[in-house]
Amino acid sequence: MADVRDVNLNRLTVFVAVVEAGSLTAAAGRLGLAKAMVSAHIQRLEREVGASLLVRTTRQLKVTESGRAFYDASCRILQATEEALSAVSGASAPVRGTLRVSAPNDYGTLVVTPALVELRAAYPELDVELICNDRYVDLIAEGIDIAIRLGRLADSNYRAVRIGGLVKWLVASPAFVEKWGKPRSPATLAKWPFIVQSVLPHPLTLDLQRANGGTKSVRCSGALVVNTADAARAAVLAGGGFGLLTDFSIAADVGAGRLVRLLPDWATAPAGIHAVYPPTSYPSAKVRALIGVLKARLAVSA
Repeated sequence: MADVRDVNLNRLTVFVAVVEAGSLTAAAGRLGLAKAMVSAHIQRLEREVGASLLVRTTRQLKVTESGRAFYDASCRILQATEEALSAVSGASAPVRGTLRVSAPNDYGTLVVTPALVELRAAYPELDVELICNDRYVDLIAEGIDIAIRLGRLADSNYRAVRIGGLVKWLVASPAFVEKWGKPRSPATLAKWPFIVQSVLPHPLTLDLQRANGGTKSVRCSGALVVNTADAARAAVLAGGGFGLLTDFSIAADVGAGRLVRLLPDWATAPAGIHAVYPPTSYPSAKVRALIGVLKARLAVSA
């Protein structure tokens, strides 16, 4: 077994960066090192620990089973070191470097972007990159520090912190309501034109629950199929059909009269909004800072 005295602990930082960035080149950019230097550090680390940690080909880099276990342990060691340094200095860990954030299109635009502006104002040494899309993001493969996920979390090895919640409302434009009227029950909606979001697991099905109890599942007829929540909202505003949209994205529209809630006693079951990050025991200082800002902003708006 390798002796800890034979391992250069500085190389753990390089190894963790390579795993999280997904390539030697990307890790070199993050660390400000030459790619050849990063490669040399990894090779020496493998010799020091006596195990193959990464498998490198011309097209991709894969983490071995031993490498995955060593990555988890390295994250814990680096986090413990950061906390020890903070305790000695009497100050919290510095918030700096680059923070790469992933979020759904609508939530990223409406909630995460203002939070990142606030974060940058508080920590000017922090560089931030926001990637908005509605697909599932592999944090480690794509070098993401933190992802915001809406709804039920898929099983994974990622760590997650709940930062808020959401429900979805049935809504339509005033012009649509004038033409179609207001539904008397969820069953009425089965024959009405519906704006379908293709990215959802069951895009044509409304799974609703009543405020005072009871549930209902309705199969709808699609009028228009879109692949983003923003496009769905635009289509509903234009009168193309009714929609089932998140409260955070349309509350202002409902308040201003641009949209009308249909069957206001009915909505989807409450769902969580989570911040997800790679499987370290504790999130990094920059990740903790963003989680704190998001929680504070959501608490004020609740």
